[in-house]
Amino acid sequence: MVADGEKTHTCGTICLKYLLFIFNLIFWLSGGAVLAVGIWTLVDKSDYISLLSSSTYSYAAYILIAAGAVVMLTGILGCCATIKESKTLLIVFFVLLLLVFLLEITAGILAYWYYQECFPFCLELNEELKTDLKQTMVEKYQQPDEDHITRAVDKLQQDLKCCGSNSSADWQEGAWIHKFAEGRLVPDSCCKTPTYRCGVRDHPSNIYKVEGGCILKLEKFILQHLLILGAVAIGIAFVQVLGMIFTCCLYRSLKEEPY
Repeated sequence: MVADGEKTHTCGTICLKYLLFIFNLIFWLSGGAVLAVGIWTLVDKSDYISLLSSSTYSYAAYILIAAGAVVMLTGILGCCATIKESKTLLIVFFVLLLLVFLLEITAGILAYWYYQECFPFCLELNEELKTDLKQTMVEKYQQPDEDHITRAVDKLQQDLKCCGSNSSADWQEGAWIHKFAEGRLVPDSCCKTPTYRCGVRDHPSNIYKVEGGCILKLEKFILQHLLILGAVAIGIAFVQVLGMIFTCCLYRSLKEEPY
């Protein structure tokens, strides 16, 4: 009877080891995915982020990068703890899993909070974007020591196919048109086919005439990417609950051994 009991216990431990090892492999790959999403958000979309006064979007991306890096290291540690059946390493692994879980939940909540803050204004445009983006575009475009803003605005208008914060008419209010326009009515980045001084002709056949301007386009862009960030963070965080359960079960099933 004892032998049978020991055999059952050994089989259970082996099953838990395999489950935890498979989890760690998936967990490590998911860490790479989280890290990639965070880096992609900051690197590829950094110009757009620089036009926002709120740092919530950036914070969510930074948290994802930190969580992704910790996840990959944690996955390696989890594999070592599982193979060696070290109770000490399993404890460390569980603590790191819990830490990453909290990081990713925080990133997801930040993304969701910003989304909810924006959502009531989606139909009539978010006031923060409406005020800050217009001020940035009108006052800082092509001004001294504002090259990064100029690049961000040009990239925004070309990538999102828009012109001006609310409309192309906004450019008539800027300091740019009095000093650097050279006869242009809008920047060349407003043109459907950008060429030198193409902005002299303010006509729908030549420039982007979008209802709501770049504010509406940027708002939709932010909402879409916040949903991606939040979904990735929260989705992987809940998968980690399984890892913590497997870790606790394996820890309890292992025989007492000296550390």
